[in-house]
Amino acid sequence: MMSAVKLQSIITCPKCAHAKEETMPIDACQWCYECECCHAMLRPKAGDCCVFCSYGSERCPPMQQHSCSCVRRRRYSDARRTLDSVPPG
Repeated sequence: MMSAVKLQSIITCPKCAHAKEETMPIDACQWCYECECCHAMLRPKAGDCCVFCSYGSERCPPMQQHSCSCVRRRRYSDARRTLDSVPPG
């Protein structure tokens, strides 16, 4: 039996520890979040699909439903960006 998807998550800033409850998007992953206290721009940790999976009390709805495909896309684009930054030779 699958549990209901949770839409509320408490996101905690790793820089200042400010915590705020936010409503997560149902059908998308959020790749950036600005802390309203210290204005740090949060980005997902390596291997995570979004800021809620990295800093939230709940994983994002696509991950809760096991239907998230952005992790594979991010890993590919991160690897591609790394390869593009290596000088030839």
